[in-house]
Amino acid sequence: QVQLVESGGGFVQAGGSLRLSCAASGRDFRFMAVAWFRQAPGKQRELVAGITRGGNSNYADSVKGRFTISRDNAKNTVYLQMNSLEPEDTAVYYCNTNFYGMEYWGKGTLVTVST
Repeated sequence: QVQLVESGGGFVQAGGSLRLSCAASGRDFRFMAVAWFRQAPGKQRELVAGITRGGNSNYADSVKGRFTISRDNAKNTVYLQMNSLEPEDTAVYYCNTNFYGMEYWGKGTLVTVST
């Protein structure tokens, strides 16, 4: 069983920054690939960024150059540093992992970017 808990969301003006955290339970965290998804009102959930257990990362085109995903295995935590935020980044951000064939999601954290 894996539990994921997101934090760090909030309200920010366009051009600002936020850092999201995803804290995971379990001693096998270092073996997990983890991803951030987001879902804006009225839209489908979409992949934002992912990081492998080896630290390789990938990003959606819409956030490349602005967002950075990283992990700290000692803290069982994955981060999403979000810079140059735009109103279009407004969404609930979810942490996700697929571990031994089981899909796990956090409850999400809301990010609101104003103009």
